Amino acid sequence: MFRGFPYLTLGTNFIETSPASKLYNCIAWTAEDDSRWWWPHPYSYWPPNVAMEETREAFVEAYGTIGFEECADGSLEAGFEKIALYGTADGPKHAARQLSDGSWTSKLGPFEDITHQTLESLHDHGLTPYGHVVAFLRRQKT
Repeated sequence: MFRGFPYLTLGTNFIETSPASKLYNCIAWTAEDDSRWWWPHPYSYWPPNVAMEETREAFVEAYGTIGFEECADGSLEAGFEKIALYGTADGPKHAARQLSDGSWTSKLGPFEDITHQTLESLHDHGLTPYGHVVAFLRRQKT
């Protein structure tokens, strides 16, 4: 089990892609910002004019400030980059960004960035803190 994720097996369905860092989190990582921690909290960065709430709607709106909009699924789509937002009944918990080959990249809290083959490897099967995917977002590649 890797960092509390029983469905991640190093070298089998994920690889580490950068060392641990407390500078940024998964939300920042998916926004391609590795310089600050994104969260709706007064001591973190949060986009201006977006509700400081840990809700699905606030996170979708925050991603909207950088060009993302909701979409139907996480399938690989030519000309678009995608984000999967994970959550529980308590609100958003994690996000992953799709890579050009269809795999996903995640920042695990203050720990490593990883590339994982499926979104399900981070799903809550009664054992992980991230819940399930609650929204998919996309924007056109520039």
